[in-house]
Amino acid sequence: MDRALRRRLEARFGKVLTGPVRQRHDETEIRIGAGDVPEVLLALHDEPDFRFGLLSDLAGVDTGTSMQTVYHLWSDSSGDWLRVIADGLSRDDPRVPSVTFLWKGAEWMEREAYDMFGITFEGNRDLRRIYMPPDYASFPLRKDFFLADDASRSPAGGVRHMEQTHGPTNAEAGARIRQAPAS
Repeated sequence: MDRALRRRLEARFGKVLTGPVRQRHDETEIRIGAGDVPEVLLALHDEPDFRFGLLSDLAGVDTGTSMQTVYHLWSDSSGDWLRVIADGLSRDDPRVPSVTFLWKGAEWMEREAYDMFGITFEGNRDLRRIYMPPDYASFPLRKDFFLADDASRSPAGGVRHMEQTHGPTNAEAGARIRQAPAS
């Protein structure tokens, strides 16, 4: 772990961190509350000690008990990657402030998280579905999302028809051709 980055993060954000600064693979990770997103990301973006100017990804996460938004940032001054997790969003009405005031491109990423998880990004000027039809009533990447035929997922319920494998319809004819002696 980059101990210098860890010390800077703890010194600047210690009061708003909801867990320890951690290292996961090649990224440092911090956890904050949803209400702290604008203040923390603005500081990470603008302050000379951090300069995380690139938002490479924004994603929604459904843990099964709560919702999260995850921001992947890169600093052009230090080359560090930082994962910021806004934790503890309500499953019934997940809301987090938009970060489009910092990164215009976040608008599309927030729309995707809204469309797939139902997370409302307060302040996003164009929060509407991006993949699913406008009248679609559910959120496909949530853990409580079920397909119409999910009754077959009960124990010993068998394989859903869309998951069954099928061989080519002319497989037997092809096998006979390959086995024919050469002339």
